[in-house]
Amino acid sequence: MSDAVYDLTLERIALIRRMVVAWGEAEPGAPTIHPDAPYGSLDRDGDIANVTGDDEGAEEEHRSLEQGLAVFAQNAQLKPGRYQYHNGLAKLDHGTVGDVFRDAQTGETPEHITFAVTAEHLALIPHLAYGWDATANVPRVDPKRPYGDGATYTAAMARHLAAVPEAAANDDEDSETHRVRLHREMQPALQIFLRYADLGPGDFRRPEGSRVWEPA
Repeated sequence: MSDAVYDLTLERIALIRRMVVAWGEAEPGAPTIHPDAPYGSLDRDGDIANVTGDDEGAEEEHRSLEQGLAVFAQNAQLKPGRYQYHNGLAKLDHGTVGDVFRDAQTGETPEHITFAVTAEHLALIPHLAYGWDATANVPRVDPKRPYGDGATYTAAMARHLAAVPEAAANDDEDSETHRVRLHREMQPALQIFLRYADLGPGDFRRPEGSRVWEPA
């Protein structure tokens, strides 16, 4: 077998930026792309054609973004800070996926989100276990093993956060509680990352047996 290769085009970057990030609720849960409106509207193929200019090949282009999402998440760059975004989940059916901002009593979710992305969020995003939800036909993070195989998801988070000074400075809550909260914050953190992180088009490769994409 040989290395996997991926062509991250401008059109694919544009589609990634349009992705609507929801919450897959199988325990412990993880970010997932909304199955009914992955690019913002209920007309998935129309959304793709508006970006690519091609009325054909929408399914193939959509399917390619399983790898595209991983490439982008592992290679794009974003600075910590406060960001705002329009919450596409506010106008969508929430019967199949969750939203960490949804009010449990009213079922309402805010249309506009302001959220502080930290160095911890940015350290975790490349390590999320990106894959494909065959049932919903969308890219997602594995909701049962969101950071890959191994120990518990919070233990995996601790490994990935070990080199982040900010992770050791959260004295206001115990480490386990902090990581559980931090994990649920990955929905808005990933949404902001896809909207605002910097990465240009190019070829990427993934060595055989690895999950990591790198510039070719």
